Amino acid sequence: MAPYEPEQGTTDAEELSAGRRKAARYLVPVAVAGVAAATIGLVPALASGGDPDLPKLTAQELIEKIAASDTEQLSGTVKINTDLGLPSFGGGAGAFAPGGAGGGGGEDDEGSAADPAAKLMELASGSHTLRVAADGPDKQKVSVLDDAAEYSVIHNGDDVWAYDSATNEAYHTKDTGKSGDRSGKKGDLPKDVPATPKEFARQALKAADKTTSVKVDGSAKVAGRDAYRLVLKPKDAGTTVGRITIAVDAKTGTPLKFTLTPASGGAAVVDVGFTKVDFAEPSASTFDFKPAKGTKVTEEDGRAGKHGSGDFKGAEPAVNVIGEGWTSVAELELPGGQGLPTSGSADVPADAQRFLDSLGDKVSGKFGSGTVFKTRLINALITDDGKVYVGAVTKDALVEAANR
Repeated sequence: MAPYEPEQGTTDAEELSAGRRKAARYLVPVAVAGVAAATIGLVPALASGGDPDLPKLTAQELIEKIAASDTEQLSGTVKINTDLGLPSFGGGAGAFAPGGAGGGGGEDDEGSAADPAAKLMELASGSHTLRVAADGPDKQKVSVLDDAAEYSVIHNGDDVWAYDSATNEAYHTKDTGKSGDRSGKKGDLPKDVPATPKEFARQALKAADKTTSVKVDGSAKVAGRDAYRLVLKPKDAGTTVGRITIAVDAKTGTPLKFTLTPASGGAAVVDVGFTKVDFAEPSASTFDFKPAKGTKVTEEDGRAGKHGSGDFKGAEPAVNVIGEGWTSVAELELPGGQGLPTSGSADVPADAQRFLDSLGDKVSGKFGSGTVFKTRLINALITDDGKVYVGAVTKDALVEAANR
């Protein structure tokens, strides 16, 4: 873990089909916002039902308590509220994602409605309820609950399944260890799947270096359990992150809630935390999954058919990180090395174009020219020659990074 400075007194073939290539070009701002939000840490406002009286701990002691936590078995309900400030056009941002509403998964479409990369984009806005369970490094399950449907990702041993009950589609892959947890170990859900507040806290604590003020700020009651509040505040100018608050279970050291508030103030960008949690061993049947007859199954190698379509994931672009800490910026290239389609292009549906125009500001510099797409937390600069600069930083910081 990186060092930090406590305050005094406390302390993310051939080629894809033409249709998906076109989609990727105007989906980048939306995808970047969603993935970056998940990577930086989806967050919740901490509910206090009478703050408990707990023994005093320093920030260093509390961080050590988190690091020493050996919680491997739990189940519970997680509430996620996301407010990135994205405008809504009917189906919302997720409607433009391949495999999302209006984005694929049909019989004649090469995409899959069970594709986690597309399905989990829906978590980038609105309120969602997740049911989670874990039993050691080889068994985890995350289910996104809707009014009349359920979407689940299940890891059990060497198998990883994703299933969408609304479309009766499933995605299947083998766990080779490459899709393991964020520390690179074998046996966790794919990295795009938010599991528990612990995953988000881990990302935030990676940034808790000398550019960060860290302190313990009282206690709270979360999901009926006593918890400490750990508060992180960036010292760097140029970041859009205002503060992060992590509620840490006083007994187990497990993060129970995670709240990120933007530097611009107002409500939390995203709220993520347990409303119910149980540290007992989940039933073994929780992690069982076998597609029923008639389920459309997409295998990782692209073979599809009725049990007994499509590409799950294209080649990931190379990412270059500029800078360090809270003001770091990721640099990558759009597919095909081209910038965004211009207004009126046949490649872009009208709703998608309105969505892009509502977010974008034209900018220029030594790098050339481009458009900055803004949310309350994540901003992205897409240059006219097809490069993308993205981070939890201001517009000026993006332009400065591109000028380098």
